[in-house]
Formats: sequence, structure tokens, C-alpha cells
Amino acid sequence: MAGGLVALLDDVALIAKAAAASIDDVGAAAGKASVKAAGVVVDDTAVTPRYVHGFTPDRELPIIRKIAIGSIRNKLLIILPVAMILSEFLPQALPYLLIAGGLFLCYEGAEKVYEALTGGHGHHEEEDATAAEKGPAFEKTMVSGAIRTDLILSAEIMVISLSSVEDEPFLTRLLVLIVVAILITALVYGVVALIVKMDDVGLALAGRDSKFSQKIGRGLVAAMPKVMSVLTVVGIAAMLWVGGHILIVNVGEAGFHWPADRLHDLEHWFGELVHGGFGGVLSWTAGTVASALVGLVLGALVVLIMHLIPERKKHAHEVH
Repeated sequence: MAGGLVALLDDVALIAKAAAASIDDVGAAAGKASVKAAGVVVDDTAVTPRYVHGFTPDRELPIIRKIAIGSIRNKLLIILPVAMILSEFLPQALPYLLIAGGLFLCYEGAEKVYEALTGGHGHHEEEDATAAEKGPAFEKTMVSGAIRTDLILSAEIMVISLSSVEDEPFLTRLLVLIVVAILITALVYGVVALIVKMDDVGLALAGRDSKFSQKIGRGLVAAMPKVMSVLTVVGIAAMLWVGGHILIVNVGEAGFHWPADRLHDLEHWFGELVHGGFGGVLSWTAGTVASALVGLVLGALVVLIMHLIPERKKHAHEVH
């Protein structure tokens, strides 16, 4: 009886060790997958604050909460089942999905560059200026729009994450994607909430009696517009870089290796210019700039097709 109990306890201990090792594996894989999707995360973080701009401070956090709930639903109820089915039964489709997603990111980034160059922000500013006055219906519309945008970015995050663990067993892939979905959503919308409320924190500090608190508060209030501007630029750069890199790599995965080989050669050449750690930084920078340029060129072509050509046709029709 005692011997049987000892054997049972040994079995339980072995199962516990195996479970712990499996959790460690999932954690490590989730960390790796999250890092690989970091560029899209930056983009997601940069895009979201604009959806609460113009609303009263008491509505900002509730709106972010609604978008975050929509984001986790996107990831777990829509994207996760599709991604797992494809990875199990049609893994060869994943590079083409990534190519489509990468092209969309390039288009989004190039479109923002086009808007910045042509001053195409009037409509958005008009919406922002009256957001607080339009009431619950407009808030619902903005939240729905944010969740739709999140669907594309979340799909990119999940598919990129999946591509980094595609050789793992089904259960490991599933657990990794669940962990990544929860982790990324908490990170993105936690940072967004912090950014959005930072000016309120600054105003609260500026209203205190302490001269030091007042100085910090005024500094925060003054800095936030600049932070938002920098975040916008970083978000655009991240979209172009990530989109371009996704395209280059996955066009290679689909069978056309020339772009990925040339990118590798470029990174290697710059890495060899300087020995030591700085060579690695130089190699990464060269690859990033090249990927962003590819993203900008391809995105500009899509912008041309989607915007300029229809506008010219419309103008020509109005003239006639």
C-alpha cells in the first residue's frame, strides 16, 4: 500500500515537472513571438489614442476599455480559430496571409505619409473637434471603427506570432497564441490608457501647492502634444518597416527568394564594416531602413491605385 502510494506520488511529481517544463516552453515561445510582433504592437499603440481625442476626460478610459475588450474578442474568438485551423490543415497559406497583411501595413503607412504631405487631415480634425458634442452614437461609431482597425493589426500580431512557433505541437501553438493575445492586449491598451491620461495627471500635479509638483505637472502637459507627435511618426515608421520586412521575408517563403537574399546580403555587408556590437547595430539599422523603403514604395503604389487614380477619374468626369 505504502509502496503504491510512493509510486503514485512519484508519478504526480513527474507530471508536475513535465507540466512546469511545458509552461516554461510556452512562456519562452510566447516571449519570442511577442518580440517578433513588436513592430506591429508599436503601430497599434500609436494608432489607438486618436480614437479618444476630442472626448471629455471622463469618457476616455471607458472608451479604451471597450476597444480593449473588442481587441481581445478579435484575437481569441475570430483570429485564433482561423489561424489554428490554417496552421494545422493549410500551413502553406500562412506566407500569403502575411504578404496580404504586410501590404496592408505598407498601404496604411504610405497613406499617412501622403496625408501628411498633402495636408489631408481636415475631415479628421472636424470630427475630433465635435466628438464630445456628438454623444453616445458617435462614441459607439468611433469604438466600432477602432475595433475594425484593431482586427487587422491583431491579425498581423497573431499570424506573426504563429509563424515563430509553427514547428511546435498544436497545443503549444494554441497556448502561445492565447498568452500572446492576452499579453499584447494588456500591454497595448495599458500604455494607451497611460498616454491618454498623462495630461490629466499633469493638470492634477500642476494644481498642487508644491512648486516641484507644479513644475512637473506643467512639464507633462506641455510635453504630451510632442509625445503624441513623436508616437505618430514612430507608428508610421513601424508600419512601413514591419510591413516591408514581412513582405520581403514571406515572398521568400512563397518561393521568390531574391528580395530576402538581397536584404540578407545588405545586412551582412553593413555588419562587416565595423567589428563588435556596433556592427550588429549597423546591420540591423541597414535592414530596417531598407525594409521601410520597400514598404514605402509598395505602399505608395497601393495608395496611387486606391486614391489618386479614382480621384483623377472623378475630377475628369466633373470637368466633362
